[in-house]
Amino acid sequence: MKILLLEDDTLLHEIIEEFLEELEYEVVSTYDGQEAYELIFEQHFDLLILDVNVPSISGFDLLKNLKSNSIDIPTIFITSLHTTKDMEKGFNSGADDYIRKPFHLSELKLRIDNIKRLRKIDSKEEQKINNDTYYSYNLKTITINDEKFQLSKTEAKVFEYLLKHSNKAVSIEKIALNNWIYDEAPTDTTIRTYIKNIRKILGKDSIINIKGVGYKLEL
Repeated sequence: MKILLLEDDTLLHEIIEEFLEELEYEVVSTYDGQEAYELIFEQHFDLLILDVNVPSISGFDLLKNLKSNSIDIPTIFITSLHTTKDMEKGFNSGADDYIRKPFHLSELKLRIDNIKRLRKIDSKEEQKINNDTYYSYNLKTITINDEKFQLSKTEAKVFEYLLKHSNKAVSIEKIALNNWIYDEAPTDTTIRTYIKNIRKILGKDSIINIKGVGYKLEL
């Protein structure tokens, strides 16, 4: 799991970074909002941990900009802003969680674990799709009535994104932006081919093409 840590307090930054690395997470660190924003477009991250009052761009504005560009990465704010209005602003900008400073590192771990569970990050478990169909995040297989179908690594990325947003329409652009950095993203035609391959396994009515909007996995 790869985490971007944005925190401009040097001491706190080092403490959090060491703690996350002890938990065996890959951590990319920055002290500046603009640099964090650029890193997100250059690399793929599974989680953002953002301070709010940082140089160049605030954490709130950074996340708003990402959302406006259809980039959806789980995000935790860590901030000294304590009021309910501040918290409301944080969640309205698109955050998954909000931690007030000071906090115990054990609390941060609990919040990360909860997001991993809700967002199916690093999950080793199977997810039930319907009565006789399961998906394994670990093996990248779809099992239907005990018959296993192996997905390629790239097909699995597309399917897992659809699965995380099941029963909601997502565009090809969102699938690309949230799974690959710009230089590595497959073409729209290639992503459509992956979806076509998944449909062959699940059935053509499992993934609906909503004209002008995108695709929806129906569970």
